[in-house]
Amino acid sequence: MTTISEVGPALLPPWAVNDPVGQAYYLDEYGAAVTDERGLFELVALEVFVVGLSWLTVLRRRDAMREAFGGFEVDVVAAYDDADVMRLLGDERLIRNERKIRAVIADAQAAVALRADGGLPAMVWAVQPDRTPTPATLEDVPTTSEAGDHLSEVLHAKGFTGIGPTTMHALLGAAGVLDLHLVGSPARNRSGLWTRTGRRRSRPLLDS
Repeated sequence: MTTISEVGPALLPPWAVNDPVGQAYYLDEYGAAVTDERGLFELVALEVFVVGLSWLTVLRRRDAMREAFGGFEVDVVAAYDDADVMRLLGDERLIRNERKIRAVIADAQAAVALRADGGLPAMVWAVQPDRTPTPATLEDVPTTSEAGDHLSEVLHAKGFTGIGPTTMHALLGAAGVLDLHLVGSPARNRSGLWTRTGRRRSRPLLDS
């Protein structure tokens, strides 16, 4: 487990510096290769909710969201109906935004349909570029990418909603498809998929 003393606050994004939830996520999870449908769908759902909010606001509610959304199991969420929407809107632990809740349900249904085209993991990892950014400072960390633009376009065409190029770029960093950790951070290349200079070494094996 990486600790803040190993990384130093200068290598953490502002939302992770002083908050234990943000620190734990950034130091222990962010950038690890997520290759399963459930894990990637969870990231899609979190990105749907983060629009207009901060990442930390969503992270603080992630455990409650996991419980409310059936562990983010795609088939479970895809079967949600209006009664489930009302249930979620009544849960004070959640971000009670009906449009976002319905978008997550629609995205689960789209993810089910996407299995006929190889599934969500294959679709997400297909955009992994030959090189990843090598930011030296927080100001160097990009907020968009061609890969994020392309993923957003492809998923929209497959029926996903509530997402966009910026949120899909963020998802790629969270899922390890891109490495957005600063050069010099112990968390850099957590996925093991990149060389020291940011060139792609390999692609991961995807969960079936």
